[in-house]
Amino acid sequence: MSTGRESANTDSLEGPLPLEGTARRGSFLWALIETLRPQQWVKNGFIFAALIFSQSLTRWDRCRLVLLAVLVFCLVSSAAYVLNDVFDAEEDRHHPVKKLRPIASGRLSVTSAGVTATVLGIAGLAGAWRLNTSFFETVAAYIAVNVLYSAFLKRVPLLDVFIVAAGFLFRVVAGGVVIGVSISPWLIVCTTLLALFIALSKRRHELVLLGDHASAHRAILANYTPYFLDQLISIVTASTVVSYALYTLSPDVQNKFPGKRLEITIPFVLFGIFRYLHLIHHDAQGGDPTRSLFTDPVLLSVVLSWAACVVLIIYL
Repeated sequence: MSTGRESANTDSLEGPLPLEGTARRGSFLWALIETLRPQQWVKNGFIFAALIFSQSLTRWDRCRLVLLAVLVFCLVSSAAYVLNDVFDAEEDRHHPVKKLRPIASGRLSVTSAGVTATVLGIAGLAGAWRLNTSFFETVAAYIAVNVLYSAFLKRVPLLDVFIVAAGFLFRVVAGGVVIGVSISPWLIVCTTLLALFIALSKRRHELVLLGDHASAHRAILANYTPYFLDQLISIVTASTVVSYALYTLSPDVQNKFPGKRLEITIPFVLFGIFRYLHLIHHDAQGGDPTRSLFTDPVLLSVVLSWAACVVLIIYL
């Protein structure tokens, strides 16, 4: 027959266990969601480019396909983020911010991360296959390039930047093939240059933030200097603005959108790029373009104003 004291001791030992188990499950779930980086899904907005510029925004059948394509890219891009964090875990521990990532900090095991990346990748490929063959091939190529990047291509100077930029280009191409429309060469050129601008700015931010310890975090940074990256950023900045201006004034636009003054949107592009450069050099940002977009009201307003202006010009 147990005493009251024994009963109290038993309660004190057994009572917290369900709460601790719940806390651990909640902590694991939060760590998993954090590793998927849902805030980065905004990059999948590039998938809408072909839909908008092909004047298909009013066609529900095509809008539906693009929305499904965005869902697929949310899956495969998160799989790529998880895989990259697995490969970069040791290096991330030398970074003042990235060391807090779930895998680098030990809050999420490599095994759990690997299983998650595999499941997301397979689900994304299955979804892409259900849409159409060309879209499936684009998604498969995106995954393959990201695997190669995480494994070793990120250690090749300059090529690492081009592969990061290619992620944006894959999204634009995917948006075109999923609805079966041809993609303008101008859209390819402008997207590539803008993506390079973002990727180079990201490398510059890492280099400046980490200083003399940059190569300890990412060995490839030993091949860059702030001056060199500034030169490259200047080149792609000028090229992006000129290419976009030439596109809006090209015969291709005049034939496709007769009577439309798309060149009116040039000031938005100029101001947006200038604002981002200001954030890079004045506020030491550029490491996370998504965060910069949503934390800087000026930049966000310019991007939304450009998008609204483009839609109004094309569709009205």
